Amino acid sequence: MAGHQTYEEQKALVFRGLMLLGAITIVEVFVALLAKGHLVHSIKFSEGFGHYLYMLLMVGFSLYKAYFIIFYFMHMAYEVRGLMLSVLLPTTLLIWAIIAFFQEGNSWGARRELIREKDQEIVKPNTGGKPQGYLLSGVDWPQKG
Repeated sequence: MAGHQTYEEQKALVFRGLMLLGAITIVEVFVALLAKGHLVHSIKFSEGFGHYLYMLLMVGFSLYKAYFIIFYFMHMAYEVRGLMLSVLLPTTLLIWAIIAFFQEGNSWGARRELIREKDQEIVKPNTGGKPQGYLLSGVDWPQKG
């Protein structure tokens, strides 16, 4: 348990954790620069399998860093199972909510683009002389001519 360690042991554990997080962050930055074509100009992961691999790596690194920070720096690894689950289960609901918000935003953006296209559509005037749409019964429409 962390409470039984000496100050020097705890300090060494913190520095090892910081070095691990720093190394993972450096790898993340390297992968991002490589995937965006900043290191090797002929390599860009903007679509296809490479893009999905890049995104999976970035999400995986971020989740591992979050796990490490929560369990070791916030001392969740040393708590009882009930407290651990009471923190982690709402977090999974938060992740679900983020995914739902992204889906909703994507749907809203697609609908907004459809509205923008309809706004730019050019409508030709009626040249037939008769009104279009629903005709009301009992109304005499004036004839052109």
